[in-house]
Amino acid sequence: MTPPYLQPNDQIRIVSPSGIIQPEFIEGAKKTLQQWGFQVTEGDFTRSQYGRFAGTKEQRATDLQKAFDDRDVKAILCSRGGYGLAQIVDKLDFTEFLKNPKWLIGFSDITILHNVLTNLGVASIHGIMAKHLTELPENSQPVLQLKNMLTGKLPEYIIENNSFNRAGKITGKLIGGNLSVLMGLRGSKFDLPYKGNILFIEDIAEKPYHIDRMMQNLRFSGVLSQISGLIVGQFSDCDEDPLMNQSIAEIISDAVQGYEYPVCFNFPSGHVDDNWPLILGKNVELNVNNTTVLLKF
Repeated sequence: MTPPYLQPNDQIRIVSPSGIIQPEFIEGAKKTLQQWGFQVTEGDFTRSQYGRFAGTKEQRATDLQKAFDDRDVKAILCSRGGYGLAQIVDKLDFTEFLKNPKWLIGFSDITILHNVLTNLGVASIHGIMAKHLTELPENSQPVLQLKNMLTGKLPEYIIENNSFNRAGKITGKLIGGNLSVLMGLRGSKFDLPYKGNILFIEDIAEKPYHIDRMMQNLRFSGVLSQISGLIVGQFSDCDEDPLMNQSIAEIISDAVQGYEYPVCFNFPSGHVDDNWPLILGKNVELNVNNTTVLLKF
């Protein structure tokens, strides 16, 4: 199910379900979204602080629930990631949301909500949040393509080939997000339906042996044999470890040896400024050849 694309003057609600966010980034995001022609509202606790969190568990869950239930809200922008959704996701009720689905936007810790919506059969946007909406130029790919996606203009991404890529062409549902967050949901009711789908992964500030451990879990559990394609995004601030005798790209490539599906490395999405938005839970065409990669929604 694809939520309705936005029309001029539709309402976007900004909420903070995880970490605290600087007020200037809320203001900047509001300004950008208003320039796009949308009304922008905030949750009651969007600017709150409770330790490292943007409010107590109850406050964050309340803001999310109100946004899900409000029929006038057509899209929900999570202000930032960090940590916090694991504490509250099982307290949320998606009954009203499914009657009136709306776009959810965010990445990092917001992967948890993307998993929930993927399991419910609703598409969502893995994309930039308040900080980048404030700081990036309006003609940058992350900003321009997010605006386009919300209004129904879906992109065709073309990137250069990478030496670790594996050629192939496949159409399937795009799922995934932050690898560490995905691993925190393994074995739970919020785990993803991997079979036949194209998996996207990215991460930040993880040690190479942690990444190897997570990839081995996906291998042991059969996930890597079930998926139909793999898109490897940016692994930011992940310092290489010469004692591993493999680079991070080699670790991931090694884990998918023996399978025949297409693999794309170095896709520009993740914890970087050049974070291209992706629609999760929606069918895409992935075409990896010897010169380029095409990702078409």
